[in-house]
Amino acid sequence: MSFRNRLLITLVAMLAASYIFGLIWTRIFNTIVPSYLAGVAGGLAALPVWELLKGGGPKA
Repeated sequence: MSFRNRLLITLVAMLAASYIFGLIWTRIFNTIVPSYLAGVAGGLAALPVWELLKGGGPKA
């Protein structure tokens, strides 16, 4: 998989994780999630996605 494709998929996963984390936070605490917590949640979700995509495919 090319670098561009991995980057795009990882970015989408990061944004989706941040959005879902924000929805869950709002339901539980009835307030808006602090932006740095949403960023941390998205970043932590992006790490395994990146590694999963990097590890797959033929070795060059």
